[in-house]
Amino acid sequence: MGYTLDKFAGECHDILTADPGPDGRQKVTELLRKVLVDDTFVAENFGEDNTEKRRIMYEDPDLGFCICSHVHAGAAESPPHAHGDHWAIYGQVEGQTEMFEWEFVEPSSSPDESNKVKATTSYEMNPGDAFLYNEGVMHSPTRRKTTKLVRIEGKNLDTIKRVYHVRAE
Repeated sequence: MGYTLDKFAGECHDILTADPGPDGRQKVTELLRKVLVDDTFVAENFGEDNTEKRRIMYEDPDLGFCICSHVHAGAAESPPHAHGDHWAIYGQVEGQTEMFEWEFVEPSSSPDESNKVKATTSYEMNPGDAFLYNEGVMHSPTRRKTTKLVRIEGKNLDTIKRVYHVRAE
């Protein structure tokens, strides 16, 4: 039997209840890698009816984490950003995403302003790949074609202000 959303969410809840820190999140990342290639999970959550750029599939009533689906039709690129005091895990279901990680080269005087940043690393995410971005880790995804992915957020990121940063020349 494959993974349903309920089964996956329940296991994430149990892991994060036992250890809400980086080690617990890494265990969720490892579980997500299995779920991303599970036929039951993919069919249930990424059928032809799911064409939304962002859909909250599950929001944990106790811990506040969310499991979201993201479907990007065609190319898409996000500017460098972090999720403030929150973490996120990205997992590739279909297609390919080039993920960049960034560091500050010219900080602004205010945490609410853009900073100049430079890429420190980049890597391809393919189906079954998942990566954890703990608090403050700047990253940006680039997609050249249609992609489908899961993002687990430590908190519903619709509720936080994000600061997007500028690439240094």
